[in-house]
Amino acid sequence: MRVQAGGREPVRATGTEPPSAAAAHKTAPARRAVALALTAALAAALVALALLSAGIGAYDIPVGDVLGSLLHRAGLGGRQLDRVAESVLWNVRLPRVVLAVLAGAALGCAGALMQGVFGNPLAEPGVIGISSGAAVGAVSSIALGLSFLGNWTVTACAFVAGLATVLLVYVLARAGGRTEVVTLILTGIAVNAFAGALIGLCVFFADNAQISQITFWQLGSLAQATWPKVAAVLPCALAGLLVAPVYAPRLDLLALGERPARHLGVDVERLRLVLILLVALLTAAAVAVAGIITFVGLVVPHLLRMAAGPGHRFLVPGSALGGAVVLVGADLAARTVAQPAELPLGVLTALLGSPFFFWLLRRTRRRQGGWA
Repeated sequence: MRVQAGGREPVRATGTEPPSAAAAHKTAPARRAVALALTAALAAALVALALLSAGIGAYDIPVGDVLGSLLHRAGLGGRQLDRVAESVLWNVRLPRVVLAVLAGAALGCAGALMQGVFGNPLAEPGVIGISSGAAVGAVSSIALGLSFLGNWTVTACAFVAGLATVLLVYVLARAGGRTEVVTLILTGIAVNAFAGALIGLCVFFADNAQISQITFWQLGSLAQATWPKVAAVLPCALAGLLVAPVYAPRLDLLALGERPARHLGVDVERLRLVLILLVALLTAAAVAVAGIITFVGLVVPHLLRMAAGPGHRFLVPGSALGGAVVLVGADLAARTVAQPAELPLGVLTALLGSPFFFWLLRRTRRRQGGWA
């Protein structure tokens, strides 16, 4: 999908830079300014949405009271709320907001890494089956009644299954030393179908209580958020989010092509393996607390790439921030659009993300003049 150096027209020796390089130098400061502006805007949007989400619901709490309670708990002044408001805020709303931030950041960052690894904006953990594979691990642990690690059981099972799935997809999609995007997507379709069949078997053999939990994983939701769940998923998500930006410069080199990246000292196969492990870790962390939530990892990195360019130094952390904004906003909409009912979070993101994915497929195909 990428135009290689051998396919470009040679540049005449005129003593000037190639037009593309000159244009890149001219636009680099502008892109840095856009990246800084986007980072500030996303951070402000995340804070605003988090405060609104913590206050809005069946029991409304003014934003000023939310801030006052947060400051009071931090020992920076503020004031304590009445007993009911304090309980709603700290036992119901804030765990949900924190989980939305963690899951959204993990999915956004995983999407940016996946697209960088395979060099195409069509790649996304959910599209190629990683989310479904992680869900199989979580659902299987529920159906079998496993509890060998306490609160960590579902997270651990989701991580192991997600890791196995992503390695399987990578191996099956790789041929002749290359990973083709079309093969990757087709392999993902097959893996998604197989994972769906396994989830169906779990539903068939599960009892009523287990079926309700499995439905939660299939539709995606943060309704069961608690502080123990935050504690269970925080190490996985935080480790992945902290390590991922370290590999951003090497992803920029990989974007030049495998051969140029190797000449510049990048161990391409090792880089891909490490990043695939990071994608599995981040995706499993999100699936373990929120169920299957698709398209966040596809839409957010692509929109940021369109706005600020393909540089991964901004794209990787920016996608984490953007994913957190999207999921906090989506969860707020899921809770409030159809009150007193609550829309499934995964269904809502799929309704919005599917048309975008269809547009992206047609746009990519039109630019390349077809897939053949």
